[in-house]
Amino acid sequence: MRLLSQRPLSLSPVSFQATFLLSPPHSSPFNIPDIYPIPLHLFEHRHQTAATMTEASDMKQRVSSNGNVPEAPIEDVFDHSYKEKEGPKPPRTIVWRNVVSMTVLHLGAAYGVCLIPSASPLTLLWSVFCFLISALGVTAGAHRLWSHRSYKASLPLKIFLGLANSMSFQNDIYEWARDHRVHHKYSETDADPHNAVRGFFFAHIGWLMVRKHPDVIEKGKKLELNDLTSDKVVMFQRKHYKLSVLLMCFFVPMSVPWYLWGESLWVAYFIPSVLRYTLVLNATWLVNSAAHMWGNRPYDKSINPRENKFVTFSAIGEGFHNYHHTFPFDYATSEFGCKLNLTTCFIDAMCFLGLATDPKRVSHELVAARSQRTGDGSPRSG
Repeated sequence: MRLLSQRPLSLSPVSFQATFLLSPPHSSPFNIPDIYPIPLHLFEHRHQTAATMTEASDMKQRVSSNGNVPEAPIEDVFDHSYKEKEGPKPPRTIVWRNVVSMTVLHLGAAYGVCLIPSASPLTLLWSVFCFLISALGVTAGAHRLWSHRSYKASLPLKIFLGLANSMSFQNDIYEWARDHRVHHKYSETDADPHNAVRGFFFAHIGWLMVRKHPDVIEKGKKLELNDLTSDKVVMFQRKHYKLSVLLMCFFVPMSVPWYLWGESLWVAYFIPSVLRYTLVLNATWLVNSAAHMWGNRPYDKSINPRENKFVTFSAIGEGFHNYHHTFPFDYATSEFGCKLNLTTCFIDAMCFLGLATDPKRVSHELVAARSQRTGDGSPRSG
């Protein structure tokens, strides 16, 4: 099984396309697995509580829509048997190509900020819209649907989320979900791709500037990923990833304002494309960094992930991180439903329209019991 390459991204208007098209298949500089492990307890269907569920049973399989037939387990539950190797850590190898390309990317985004006064209001609104669509491709798509299988999606919804995920350009769904499961299973250890114990900078962006720890590669190769390889949308996107990224992450955001209301290509490239893309990246990275360091832990004080309202806002609902690590299969990633959680609102809307089904949910009784038993005593507030 091939693991994520550490290839960089050049974002000058001419050189980006050349660098991207000449890189090996499925490679991308920015693989951003998101977040979380921890002991999995009991889950109920969103609209149905199973009377036999007790926290002591520590279920390790999801409950399917009929309430009693277990689905195949997902390898995203923390592995307590893993032990870091004793002795000196392997030396860090800096990937200078990535360092340079990420620097260019952020300089381009800073320049995009300077162009905001010259952009039309429609271009700015379009940029916000593209931010939300690409963010949903990560949060509702790669994260909650494909990494955790916390709900089921119809084919039209999968296609939409696949396109939105390409707009986010954080590696194809297969690689994103695989690396996210590694992160959950080995969180805050050497096998965690963005181990927050190594500091804010490493967890946020530094992990993309160095070679992976050997344990990350080893553990990633051992995951069972049949649910991903059997998903036609996931595999189609993986096969055509480069073309989909060029279209969705750069061409569409740039060409719409230029064609429809006469925005200059220069402004349309640097604001809806480069600036928007950089903001989505950093919003995702904040879940890996800030939400693992700052905030309260009302559900499990023994783990690093925290409840962080700033991250909740910037990552459209992904900042309820202590909850998510404690209950990783809950589709809402929060006990408060849609409160400050645009991604949950989106999934609820899809359920209402019949495009999504079977959202998994934790009962209020189990949440309260777990909070009382292992939380830090801080208020549970959305």
